[in-house]
Amino acid sequence: AGPDTVVMCAAGTMPGELHKLWKAGRPGSYHMEYGFSCMGYEIAGALGIWMAEPERDIVCFTGDGTYMMANSELATACMMGAKFTLVITDNRGFGCINRLQMGTGGAEFNNLLDTAYHVNPSQIDFVAHAASMGAKAVKAASIAELEDHLAKAKTHDGVYAIVLDTDPYPSTPHGGSWWEVGVPEVSPRAEVNAARATYETKRKTQRTV
Repeated sequence: AGPDTVVMCAAGTMPGELHKLWKAGRPGSYHMEYGFSCMGYEIAGALGIWMAEPERDIVCFTGDGTYMMANSELATACMMGAKFTLVITDNRGFGCINRLQMGTGGAEFNNLLDTAYHVNPSQIDFVAHAASMGAKAVKAASIAELEDHLAKAKTHDGVYAIVLDTDPYPSTPHGGSWWEVGVPEVSPRAEVNAARATYETKRKTQRTV
């Protein structure tokens, strides 16, 4: 990232992670959609940033779940000659929602593709899909490869899509704020009851204004 880089994304894990980890160098360099966790805003938003400020170095993050919900703007962006870097993190499903289920005491259910109900296993090739839309698409198998592709993307005249596999379970430490998510008051699961007790404790220290 440099002084002209804009990072953008919307739903799932990444807004929270980027809020903790991204160092915004100037106004407009941190573009997030928080209010409604709009899955699918990412690529369309990156296209909008490019239309408004084509000279900026735009890096768009999206998870595989969001990408599957809304990816057609990628074809539009490629047709228009838009230039931005698209990072697709593939954790094989909806890892953020899966962690949320577990964090509120629930059992994992139907969020990760390999354990969700299926007749045929999912074999989505995000590199091939992004390439079919017109992007320069590559797979990064390591952090070193990711860094190498990010550097190459800066000189590529068009959308440069980087796909990398990620682990759906770990997260960075919390950022110091509590996210209120309701937990059932009554449950036969000990994990839910423990999560409810934590929820009630956190509510007592919650600011109301």
